[in-house]
Amino acid sequence: MGSVAVEELEASLASGQVDREETTLIRYAVDQAPILDYQLPLAVVFPESVEDVQAVVRICAAGKVALVPRGAGTGVSGGAHATKDCVILSLERMDRILALNPDDETAVVEPGVINAVLNEAAAEHGLMYAPDPASFRSSTIGGNVATNAGGLRCAKYGVTRDSVLALDVVLADGSLLHTGHQTFKGVAGYDLTGLFVGSEGTLGIVVGVTVRLKYLPREVHTIAAFYPDFRQAAAGVLAVGRARVQPAIMELLDGGTLAQLDDIHGSDLAARGRSLLLVQTDGFGAAAEARMVREVLAAGGATVTTEASAEAERLVELRRHSRGVEVDDEYRVGEDVAVPRSRLVDYVAALETMAVEHAVHLKVVAHAGDGNLHPTFWIDRKDKAVDEGALERLHRALDESITAALGMGGTITGEHGVGQYKLRWLGQEQPEPLRELQRRIKDLFDPAGILNPGKAI
Repeated sequence: MGSVAVEELEASLASGQVDREETTLIRYAVDQAPILDYQLPLAVVFPESVEDVQAVVRICAAGKVALVPRGAGTGVSGGAHATKDCVILSLERMDRILALNPDDETAVVEPGVINAVLNEAAAEHGLMYAPDPASFRSSTIGGNVATNAGGLRCAKYGVTRDSVLALDVVLADGSLLHTGHQTFKGVAGYDLTGLFVGSEGTLGIVVGVTVRLKYLPREVHTIAAFYPDFRQAAAGVLAVGRARVQPAIMELLDGGTLAQLDDIHGSDLAARGRSLLLVQTDGFGAAAEARMVREVLAAGGATVTTEASAEAERLVELRRHSRGVEVDDEYRVGEDVAVPRSRLVDYVAALETMAVEHAVHLKVVAHAGDGNLHPTFWIDRKDKAVDEGALERLHRALDESITAALGMGGTITGEHGVGQYKLRWLGQEQPEPLRELQRRIKDLFDPAGILNPGKAI
């Protein structure tokens, strides 16, 4: 049935919208997550309109062919990995900003719009799209919606769901649904918009997004606070919170991360401390808030610097690249847990103990303002080979890091999504009655199970 469906897709869409070339299939088969079950798709389809998406869904539904939606492929949980005999639905060509209303402070965009492109358009009106994933220069709004992406500015502005007002969604039968409202307030009926945000393409294909824009800050101050160890830096995060200051950004980098950044970018961060807390305040009160932050951090033992604007921007940019130049693979896995901020110090201590006990390498970066940590465990390899015992140690460390986070009231994923890779841990966080309810919701929206099967739930 799969080959028949692909032939129907080729007949229904324009030339160049269905690609079966092996190089294309390989390129679109995976995102940046570790690969558990490598599969090549039957084809990659590039719709250019809502009608195209509807046609693709109807053909695949009739042939019972799985559809895997894809944005820019920057995800790190396997949400866009191909499954057996599937069609990849790449929404990258649907990249128009359909409307931008400065007075209403809203924009309507297609799913393939790049995060940074929307921000550039909004900035012309003194506005910004607040969600700020580190991949903002390449990630799409549709991908952000699929995973409920977060980022650096979440401490003040929230995650993607907090900026989405309405959605246009193609359902599993090819019908088009509009959810939500154009107003900032609106509580009529169930919040289906919130349900689709973060559903990872398992309930419908998002083809239009109405977002709320925020005011572009006229003033930004960045504070770099270097500490002798990571735990003291984590304590600094709590100290800022107790001072009741609300930074836009609070990013925490450990010594291993600073050393890696120095190697890659030629900086001298590791010479200035064993951990860096990077705080950014914005808005009309940015200077006053920055003064308070400096006083609080200095009182806690930090070496606090007042950076020039160029240096401040460099530090923020380095943080965006702090995951390293290589993507995650089976020998190097970056996690995405979140814990209550009051447990940051405890969790970091637990991670350090795990790394020693299992003889694996560890580096940690964190969106410390909201308790979202990205610990990366890895093991050494030579010529792409690795000792099986070392691989077992790595997986034990990963499993323990998840168990520890949950034990502290945390979650297995703060912003990357469950995808395919984190399904192994979902049962630890969500008991079976809750998972069964989610499966029933999935069955309601997608009774044939063709939308991104084996992901998210």
